[in-house]
Amino acid sequence: MSEQRSAAGRALSLWRRLGPGLVTGAADDDPSGIATYSQVGARVGYEILWTALFSFPLMVGIQMVSARIGRVTGEGLAANIRKHFPAWLLHSVVVLLVIANTINIAADIGAMGAALKLLIDGPAQWYAVAFGVVSLLLQVFIPFPRYSPVLKTLTLALLAYLVAVFLIKVPWGKVVFHTLVPSIQFHTTYVVAVVAVLGTTISPYLFFWQASHEVEEQRGAQGERPLKGAPQQAREEFRRIQLDTYLGMGLSNLVAFCVMLTAVAGLRAHGVTDIETSAQAAAALRPVAGDFAFALFAAGIIGTGMLAVPVLAGSAAYAVAEAFKWRSGLGRTPANAKGFYAILIIATSLGVGLNFTPVDPIRALFWSAVVNGVIAVPIMAVMMRLAVKREVMGQFVVTGWLRVLGWTTTGVMALAVVLMIALWKM
Repeated sequence: MSEQRSAAGRALSLWRRLGPGLVTGAADDDPSGIATYSQVGARVGYEILWTALFSFPLMVGIQMVSARIGRVTGEGLAANIRKHFPAWLLHSVVVLLVIANTINIAADIGAMGAALKLLIDGPAQWYAVAFGVVSLLLQVFIPFPRYSPVLKTLTLALLAYLVAVFLIKVPWGKVVFHTLVPSIQFHTTYVVAVVAVLGTTISPYLFFWQASHEVEEQRGAQGERPLKGAPQQAREEFRRIQLDTYLGMGLSNLVAFCVMLTAVAGLRAHGVTDIETSAQAAAALRPVAGDFAFALFAAGIIGTGMLAVPVLAGSAAYAVAEAFKWRSGLGRTPANAKGFYAILIIATSLGVGLNFTPVDPIRALFWSAVVNGVIAVPIMAVMMRLAVKREVMGQFVVTGWLRVLGWTTTGVMALAVVLMIALWKM
């Protein structure tokens, strides 16, 4: 009995240490991401599975850099870019980020409404409105110290996709081989699928969110200060960031792997290769894997959407507020951060509204992904420049393996964008 209590105590202690990294990683598997992973799995097959393993260290590296910038400086990415780079660069990045995030919000909210319709029937569009309203109420009226645990708890929704894999017949020997041995192919469908996976897992809104979430956590913790002014706290904080980011990105990529595998073994193996939305993937899974797998997949869409929408809206609000030197932060009241909350409300409301226009958010999401992929490269390059500047990071400039990994991730994403552009010209 004492051993069980001890194990439970260790698990609870670990859970309390997790935060920005876990939430950021889980938010990466939003309904739009689930749709992308389902699409590439159904269209390409087992040969795409290696990308989940390949992208893991890349995600860890760049997200750890963004977390360190936030924790060391006590300011988000946009605030640091404003101080050290030209205004045109900052404003260009922020405008593109807000546009991409708003489209992503629309697609996610629409997918959540469609998923609830699959489960209980009813009007998908009005379900989408309800999800948008609930998300806004939580963000605006619940103080961040109480809201942060809500976000963390919502990450458990991802477990639905881990369970779903075991409800279908999977040739595990084939899966292990294609996961560990990349089968590179040089045809358009395959290359676009690889670029899609990389562009989905490594997205600018995640950089902005994790840096700002670190700032919020530091402001909300008694006795903690930015590490530049409190170097004695650095060792423990860097250890926490490393653990948090490893586990968060590990969960993110494991879920991406499971969704792709479910699409390959559960859909493609049964002749279903044309998937456009996450709700469509859930519906297609029903006759193949049964009602329970279908319900898990659909419920997972709703849970991950409730996590992702505030991250998307919040990262846009942080970026705009920091760019214009407005007070910002979910830890502040709406009366003390009017501009910040205005952007948050506008982005979410526009996302909901797009579901009532002739604009198809799912098709618009393609252009959102293109924008994200293109702007990710200069943002990562700027992040790496910030991370190695002593006037920004003080004695905590990024060095060694993390510096190499950050630049490697930037190079890989740049190559992906070049390949994407080359394919367009073909």
